Amino acid sequence: MSRYCLVSLVALFILTVGLCPTAVAQTAHPSFDVKVTGQGPAIVLIPGLLSAGEVWDSTVERYKGRHTLHVLTLAGFGGPAPVGAPFLSRVRDEVIVYLREQTIQKAVIVGHSLGGFLAFWIGATAPDLVGGIVAVDGVPFLPALGNASASVESTKGQADQIKAIYASLSTEQLVAQSRMAMRTMITAPADVERAVAWVAKSDAKTTGLAVAEIMATDLRNDVAAISVPTLLIAALGGAPEAMRPTMAKSYTAQVSRIKSSRVVMAEKARHFIMFDDPSFLFSTLDEFLASYRQSAKN
Repeated sequence: MSRYCLVSLVALFILTVGLCPTAVAQTAHPSFDVKVTGQGPAIVLIPGLLSAGEVWDSTVERYKGRHTLHVLTLAGFGGPAPVGAPFLSRVRDEVIVYLREQTIQKAVIVGHSLGGFLAFWIGATAPDLVGGIVAVDGVPFLPALGNASASVESTKGQADQIKAIYASLSTEQLVAQSRMAMRTMITAPADVERAVAWVAKSDAKTTGLAVAEIMATDLRNDVAAISVPTLLIAALGGAPEAMRPTMAKSYTAQVSRIKSSRVVMAEKARHFIMFDDPSFLFSTLDEFLASYRQSAKN
């Protein structure tokens, strides 16, 4: 998530004081639902905060003829029932169990925003299962994207406040406040409403819990365990020109401990790159996947 979007998210908190195609639903893991489509090497797609798996629909359409897409929808977002705390560490562990149960090895994990954070966490925890990581405007430690000196300790009070604020919201309040935030993260009004429709099916308490857990989990050292190709796509389209060089440095610092990492700037897109500039997202993914396939052969 870009520094500009982080400011928008904080503003939201203040106002309230993510051959033959087949589709099979899996329900064995309480912290997420998963829909499997396509055939070929595995790609796991994880949505962000308050988003359903449908955020990846255009991505699935593009790649289902050559990849098996495992599209997650996290508990409490977009329809599935919430599971309570701890949340994100449970998602991490259950995704790892899912990959092992399905004998999926060397999957490319692609995550948007919170999903990108989870992709880093899964890759650092079970490096033997992961073949590549793509974070779409998601980072190992969100607070440090806007403040390099941020730490888990320094953000604890804010994290606790966010969790309490969201726990008090009704669905109507969550939708109203999220619509305001989404307008800073998505360009087209129709796409804003697509995202808001998922918010209407989401749980406010889970939202606060997820944000608080992100703020309480610093993966910047942990990601040193990741040795596979890693791509971070940063969204700069909503940020003023003057801020962009500093933001680019902040993104790059987040993945500096990963041996084989690359950071690419999406200059035209806001936070939801798959909505704002899908052609850029797909061309960048195409290049990454081609490189990944080549490295797997060698």
